[in-house]
Parts: sequence; structure tokens; C-alpha cells
Amino acid sequence: MSTTSETSTPETTIEAPADLPTITIERTFAAPPAQVFRAFVEPELFSRRIGPHSVEARIEHWDARTGGSWRYAAWREGERIAGFYGSFHEVRSDERLVQTFTYDGAPDGVSLDTTTFRALPDGGTRLTTVSVVEALSLRNMILASGMDTGVREGYVKLDSLLRDL
Repeated sequence: MSTTSETSTPETTIEAPADLPTITIERTFAAPPAQVFRAFVEPELFSRRIGPHSVEARIEHWDARTGGSWRYAAWREGERIAGFYGSFHEVRSDERLVQTFTYDGAPDGVSLDTTTFRALPDGGTRLTTVSVVEALSLRNMILASGMDTGVREGYVKLDSLLRDL
């Protein structure tokens, strides 16, 4: 399964090979890796850029260092609708972030996410996240959850945030 969006510029691609329990997300941002990286590890920036427009992210715990952990909740119209948590396995400033990601509603469904921040000649950043899960069935559930909307709208919010940094 492979999907592509043209709802924002530049394009966000989400690819999920039929025979692998992986999801690869790629996007280019008009900001240097240091700024994009900040939006992934600083809790106040993370909460402003993550997820769909209709959801507010509230940080419950955040320790963005190698060996640290995190937890946040998604809120809509005053109601907590979901919680997420994980561990930071590697935090390499401006280059690479490796972490686990788990949805409270499916605690056996952990993904291992590796995000790289590649500097582009024009001063921008090529962001690539590869998520690996235990089974194709879990990968397919993630894809069916609407995660693509959250990713795409979150990247639009990130574009706006990066213009203000």
C-alpha cells in the first residue's frame, strides 16, 4: 500500500510496502535541520506541531535525551481522546532521532521510529521517518487509523511553526 498527498506544499509521502511491516514518511521543510529537530525534541514546540488541526497535544512527561522517555495526550473539545508514550533510544542533535511509539489503546502495538534530518543544498531539510512494527496486521491497523491525516496536518502546522522560529 502506498499513498501520496498533494494537500500541502511540499508533498508528504507515506509508503507502506505490501510485504513489510513498515511505514516510511518523507517530507521537505524550508528550514535547516537544527530548527526542524527542535520541533521534535522541545516539548513546547512538539505540542504545537503534532497531529491534526482539531486536536490539542498536552505533554504529560518529556525527557528528550538518549535513554529518556515521553508521554502526551490528545485532547479535542475538552475531552482526552487518546494517549501516547515511548522512549527515546537515540537523540543525535540535528541528525537522527530513534524512539518507540505506543498508543495507550494498543499497548502491544509498539513501533520503532527512526527519523533522520538531512540538510539540503537550499538550506532546507529532508525529513524521513521509518516506522517498524511487529506484524503487517498492526501496520495495517495504524494506516487505517487515520494517521495519514494527523501526519499531513501536523506537517502543515510544522511549516507554520518553522516560519516563526
